[in-house]
Amino acid sequence: MVTLADVARHAGVSSSTVSYVLSGKRSISTPTRQRIEKAITDLGYHPNAGARALAGKRSHIIALVVPLHTEVYVPTMMEIAISVTVTARQYGYDVLLITNDEGPEGVRRVAASGLADGVILMDVRLDDDRLPALRAQGTPAALIGIPDDPSGLACVDHDFAAAGALCVDHLADLGHRDLAFVGYPPRVYQRHAGYAERTLNGFRRRAEQRGLRVLHRPCEGTYESTAGTLARILADRPGTTGFVVQNEGAVGPLLSLLRTTGRTVPEDASVVAICPDQLAEQYAPRLTAVTGPRKELGQVAVEQVLARIDAAAAGGAAPDDALLLLAPDLVVRESTAPAPRRVTTTEEPST
Repeated sequence: MVTLADVARHAGVSSSTVSYVLSGKRSISTPTRQRIEKAITDLGYHPNAGARALAGKRSHIIALVVPLHTEVYVPTMMEIAISVTVTARQYGYDVLLITNDEGPEGVRRVAASGLADGVILMDVRLDDDRLPALRAQGTPAALIGIPDDPSGLACVDHDFAAAGALCVDHLADLGHRDLAFVGYPPRVYQRHAGYAERTLNGFRRRAEQRGLRVLHRPCEGTYESTAGTLARILADRPGTTGFVVQNEGAVGPLLSLLRTTGRTVPEDASVVAICPDQLAEQYAPRLTAVTGPRKELGQVAVEQVLARIDAAAAGGAAPDDALLLLAPDLVVRESTAPAPRRVTTTEEPST
């Protein structure tokens, strides 16, 4: 492989002079520049991505860091990734997929290599350890998700707290007083996934405001784990009539298990899922669901990172911090109905 040092020797100049010609950062005499350009042509030298970045030329590539967790609902992740790719192409950019199991080192590697002009991070945790690397590298970036400290960053996400509150309001308005939240596996909350924690917090806050009793039970999403989760809910709170599910794998098993316990949906128990509409439509009864515009997440993220790439190329200040929350929608279908008449309890509301 021909190196920059080979070009310098062939042209009879220093390596730094070759770098200045490639970067354009210093004025080089016309004869010297022509000699270097001829050496580059003669040797077939191709500057690597890092050199092109130094030259101020864009790679026209955006790195998209995607999650590979087993609990991630792949269709949703793919829809967002496709939206990023399609939108990027509209602006003349290609997308490089990076898996998030590389962590901060992967972010540093991409930034240092010059392979990508900017980075979009998915699956953002509240205390995400990739963010210090992004800030230190000064890499133009956009986040699909919101960390605890979003300063200096461009973030877009669904308003998951509002999604949790919508579920509570819908069931409360139907007269349900005892609610159960069937969530993701424990490890999702342990790694502080923003979408999971924000939904649960919004659910709990609104339930407290409405004076409802609630339980939260994490669930692995298999039939066996959902059976155990439902058994614990009914043992702890047998009067539960409203169920909110934020776990795509647990939706089908929960509907089946409610039937096996003699609870008809929606006459005896109402179910609200936080999931895509196409998933909600697959079940019988069709699920009342809270969802959000996934394609728009990708579109906004691309526009945000491109604005920062343009500002960096122009040598100007980065755009102001951006934190955009996309409002969720509640679509009422056949899985929710007025709460059945039950003997009231004197227990105090709890969260």
